[in-house]
Amino acid sequence: MIQCLFSVYKKKKKDLKNRLKDFKKIWHEPQSVIFSELCFCICTPQAKAVECDKAVKRLIKSGNLFKGNIEQIRSEIAGVRFPNNKSKYLYEARKQFTVNGSIFIKERIDIKDIVGSRNWFAKNVKGIGFKEASHFLRNIGFGRDLAILDVHILKNMIKYGIIKTRPKTITKLNYLELENKLRKFSQEVKIPMDELDLLFWSAETGEIFK
Repeated sequence: MIQCLFSVYKKKKKDLKNRLKDFKKIWHEPQSVIFSELCFCICTPQAKAVECDKAVKRLIKSGNLFKGNIEQIRSEIAGVRFPNNKSKYLYEARKQFTVNGSIFIKERIDIKDIVGSRNWFAKNVKGIGFKEASHFLRNIGFGRDLAILDVHILKNMIKYGIIKTRPKTITKLNYLELENKLRKFSQEVKIPMDELDLLFWSAETGEIFK
């Protein structure tokens, strides 16, 4: 089983690393781009990532991500599950990170303390928890040591014997426990956590996305 993992990793290694380089470039983009990545992650719980990406791009194109009211945001996130709640979360997030009419979100990210930054986002931004906060930080280049414990990753953790069963609920405590188990496995197989995440995700979806 592990040999199969190594074989797939060898084939995809270059593409995985290139994708992660793309993520690292995002940090140097304007504040609005960083914020749009947060919005993408707010949309993702129990929804398809590709549909969430399309929804955020629609909101950017129309201007409603930064100017629209809740109803206008809601009208453009068709295809995203729980649009009523998520449109409110997106609206509240924009208010939270807007100062004098401009988005300021980088100031809330301490690149020397990414775990602490994750804690802050999970605690203070409506609609996201540890998984989405980890996803957001990975997508802007700071996910090397974070786990994004979605259904695809948990399925592969079972497949490779990292855990026996998928937990019914994930609290902060068992999220950290699961993350430590994945981190230990990552160290054992010598595949960085962020690469392992994309590798597992692509194994289930057929693509290296975000």
